[in-house]
Amino acid sequence: MRKIIFEQYGGPEVLTYVEEEIPKIKENEILIKVENFSVNYADVKKRTGKKAKGKFPMELGLDVSGVVQKVGGHVRKLNVGDRVVAFPKKGSYSEYVVADENLVFKMPKELSFEQGAAALTVSFLGYILVNKLIEIDKSSFVIVHAASGGVGTTILQLLNLSGIENVIGVTSTKEKFPILKKYGAKYTFTYEEFQEESLKITQNKGVDIVFDSVAGEVTRKSLNCLKEYGKIVQFGNSSGERATFNNTDFHSSCRSIIGFSLGTTRKLRPDYIQSIATEVLELLASGKVKVHIENILNFDSIIEAHKIIENRNHVGKVLIEF
Repeated sequence: MRKIIFEQYGGPEVLTYVEEEIPKIKENEILIKVENFSVNYADVKKRTGKKAKGKFPMELGLDVSGVVQKVGGHVRKLNVGDRVVAFPKKGSYSEYVVADENLVFKMPKELSFEQGAAALTVSFLGYILVNKLIEIDKSSFVIVHAASGGVGTTILQLLNLSGIENVIGVTSTKEKFPILKKYGAKYTFTYEEFQEESLKITQNKGVDIVFDSVAGEVTRKSLNCLKEYGKIVQFGNSSGERATFNNTDFHSSCRSIIGFSLGTTRKLRPDYIQSIATEVLELLASGKVKVHIENILNFDSIIEAHKIIENRNHVGKVLIEF
């Protein structure tokens, strides 16, 4: 089988195609022939050495859609030939992948391989952030950073489904505002203006909730326009920067920051991921939540895909197909 690895940190050109044997599976594992996988900004961070370090050669990728080829002896819920989405054990940049049965989910017939691969990470993450991690009152003012991306557009839709009207979408350029409006943002601002404008529309009271995957100065500005008892939900640091705080930023105002990682939860609590799978997949199958796909490229175009993601000129998701 063909797969993609890298043996040093660097630009997209470090990605290399290799031939390997199709992997064997254990009793609780499933072998999947990949149809599509998504390229995420987390892949760029890992490729450039800005994510957790590891041993070379390394693999990339979080999620796939495909068809079950083999099942381990202890697997009971899935069969050969099933159409599935999965979080693989290793990378997803490969013709075949292995996944633990708790992280493989049978796709509804209404869901295409493309939508399945595009939606898996962003829909599970968005659903947990909006519906499980915190409570959001319908009158709340909510900021969504990186709102034009895969997770951002998913959060916008989920907030809209929950009846949250005062949603503020924040993105890098005004050219991306139409996609934010399409998916449910009432207000749209750039990073340069969101702090001042958010205070204006809340009459200087501040916002209630901030969904922040950027970190750095964006988190500091978010805190500056967060009201008393408000919460920042921090689930990434695409800026590569750290935000610094003082204890006085929180205790007297009763504000708080809540952290969440889907990767950590997949690793330590796969049972939790499994427990919400039916709800998430039903939302996707019903069409109530749709993932915007910007590009679908073939497997030989992985360098181009990484350039698109790294330049941040895209909206929604970038997919690879076989």
